[in-house]
Amino acid sequence: MRSTPIITFMNKLDREGKEPLELLDEVERELAVQVRPLTWPIGQGQSFKGVYSLTENNLYLFKPGQVEKPTEVVSVQDINDPRLEAEVGDWLAKKLREDVALIRSIYPQFELEEYMAGLVTPVFFGSALNNFGVRELLDNLVKLAPIPQPKHAAERTVLPEEPKFSGFIFKIHANLDPKHRDRVAFLRICSGHFERNRQYWHVRGGKPFRTANPTAFMAQNRDIIDEAWPGDIVGIHDTGTFKIGDTLTEGEDLHFQGIPSFAPQIFRTITNGDPMKAKQYHKGLDQLAEEGVVQVFTKPHNQNTRVLGVVGQLQLDVLQYRLEHEYGASCRYEPVEYTLCNWFASDDKKALQSFLDRYAHKILMDVRGNPIFLAENPWLLGRMKTDNPAIRFYPTSEMVESRA
Repeated sequence: MRSTPIITFMNKLDREGKEPLELLDEVERELAVQVRPLTWPIGQGQSFKGVYSLTENNLYLFKPGQVEKPTEVVSVQDINDPRLEAEVGDWLAKKLREDVALIRSIYPQFELEEYMAGLVTPVFFGSALNNFGVRELLDNLVKLAPIPQPKHAAERTVLPEEPKFSGFIFKIHANLDPKHRDRVAFLRICSGHFERNRQYWHVRGGKPFRTANPTAFMAQNRDIIDEAWPGDIVGIHDTGTFKIGDTLTEGEDLHFQGIPSFAPQIFRTITNGDPMKAKQYHKGLDQLAEEGVVQVFTKPHNQNTRVLGVVGQLQLDVLQYRLEHEYGASCRYEPVEYTLCNWFASDDKKALQSFLDRYAHKILMDVRGNPIFLAENPWLLGRMKTDNPAIRFYPTSEMVESRA
C-alpha cells in the first residue's frame, strides 16, 4: 500500500520446511510484491550446505555451530563449475543447477529502480540462529537502502535537504527499561538538523518542547546524542506528551501522513481480571494501546465497554503478558462475533446520522472519535456498501481522516 522498498530474508534453512519456490510464491501472494531471489539455498534441514549467490557466483558454505567464525566463501566460475560437486556433493550440485536454471527462467533480473519503487523485493536465504547469511543481508542492505526521501504532509511535501528541522513520532514504547519504568517516543528526522536542548514546536499539543537527553539506540545499548539528521531515529523520554503521528518542527504546522491504523481482523471484549488492580489495569491498557500493541474501541454511548481489535492472535497474547509482567494487572477476553471492520464517513449528514442510528449495535468509536462499522464477513460488508451509497467506507483510519 505504501510502495515501501523491502528486503526479504528467508530464515531457518537449517531446519526442514517448505520448498523455496513455494515460499517465493507465498511472499508474492501475501505481500503483493514481486520477488527477485539474489541467493539460493543448497539443500535444507540436515542437508543444508549453504547458499549460492546468483549475482556474485559465490558459494557461502554453512557449517553448524560456527556462529562466531566468518562464513567460508568459495568463488566459482559459474553454476557449471565442477567445484560445486567437491563442496556440496553430486546430488545437491545437480539440484542447485536445476533450481538456478528454473528461477532464472521465471524471474527477471533484479532492477534497483523497481526495488526503490516498492515493486519488487530482493530475497536472501540463511539461518539467523547460526549467524549464517546475516552479513550478506546487511551488506546488501547498505548497498540497496534508499537515502532519506521526501515526506508528504497534509500541508505540503517536506524535502530532506530543507534547512529547517521537522520530524514525527512513529513509535512509542513503555517500560523499555523495566528497572526505570521509562517510556520512549521514537522520532524520525524528516528534514533539517535536530539539536539537543533546542526548543521545538509540538504541533498537536500547540506548545514548545525541549529534550535534554535525546537517545540513539543500538540493540540493547543507548547513548545520549547532541544532534541528528534526516533519516536518523531519535529516542525521546516521554511522560505522556506524545502520541503516534505527532510532529515536531521549528514552528511550522505540519501533519505528516502515512501512519494509519489498519482494520483489525480479530475482536475481543476485554475486562479487568482483578478488581483490586483497577488502577494498574487501566494505566497498562491505555499505555499499551497508545503504543499500538492493540487498538481499543468503545461503544458510542458506553465508554466502560472496551473492545480490542488486532490483526493477529499474538497481539492479544502480548497484551496479556505485558499487563501482568509490567503493570501487575490481569485481564479476561470474551469473543465477539465480528471478523472485520471499516471506518466510514459521509458528506450527507442526514444519511450519516440515519446510518449511525440504524446500525448502532454494529458501530464502535476509535481513540480519535472516528466511527467504525463491524461486519461478520466480507460479503456482508460488501452488501452494506452497496445498500448505502451515500456512505464511504475505508480500510484504514488515515483515509477517513484525510477526507475529513
